[in-house]
Amino acid sequence: METGAEKSSLESLLILNQERSHGFDGEVSQRGCFCRDDFIGEAKKQLLLSGPLIAVSLLQYCLQIISIMFVGHLGELALSSASMACSFASVTGFSVLLGMGSALETLCGQAYGAKQYHMLGIHTQRAMLTLLTVSIPLAIIWFYTGTILLSLGQNAEISAGAGTFNRWMIPSLFAYGLLQCLNRLLQTQNNVFPMMLSSGATSLLHILVCWGLVFRCELGSKGAALAITISNWINVFLLAIYVKVLACLRENLDRLFKRSFA
Repeated sequence: METGAEKSSLESLLILNQERSHGFDGEVSQRGCFCRDDFIGEAKKQLLLSGPLIAVSLLQYCLQIISIMFVGHLGELALSSASMACSFASVTGFSVLLGMGSALETLCGQAYGAKQYHMLGIHTQRAMLTLLTVSIPLAIIWFYTGTILLSLGQNAEISAGAGTFNRWMIPSLFAYGLLQCLNRLLQTQNNVFPMMLSSGATSLLHILVCWGLVFRCELGSKGAALAITISNWINVFLLAIYVKVLACLRENLDRLFKRSFA
């Protein structure tokens, strides 16, 4: 969590474009320009925000990569099926939810900038309900992944394996939608480090979960798909707990402040 100084620094205005010049009468005027120190300072602020967000995107994408790596030890057919399934899932499911969830960047950003903090929760809850509803038809598409791929001329065995993989990954759709809403809620408040820590912990746990389900429980490619589902839900629960605790802390601080000056 950022300190008060760091948060105020991230919320400060953009660098001022000013340049000093001396007139004939000795007066100092300022015009558009900025110095090197201002540029470096602004770049550091941008990195403090963009760095964790880049890490979050990479870590969340690593869940599928890790599962495919484990499936690769099961044979060429299993690897081909899992790769096809993940590609199909990304296009028809995860990308759709990612795009719809990005609307919160505008809505929550406006609410946070206008200090209408109660609207943050309202927008987030509405987005969660919307994405959960949209996930239902997407889940139906995933259920018939094998049939769709076969009708598009793909190999029968690979299509069947991809269909089985995506069926076991259907619950992750609902988790992914909720995860995008929580990410946007924290992102618009410049609270990005908890997202990075949660995604990092989830990725590390995913390695253990994937190994246990694929090899220890001998579920094969089904275990790899189920591991993605479990890991996404773990990430959701971690961020939900953080958001809940943060909301309680803010509420208690507000009450304490009001009582102190009542």
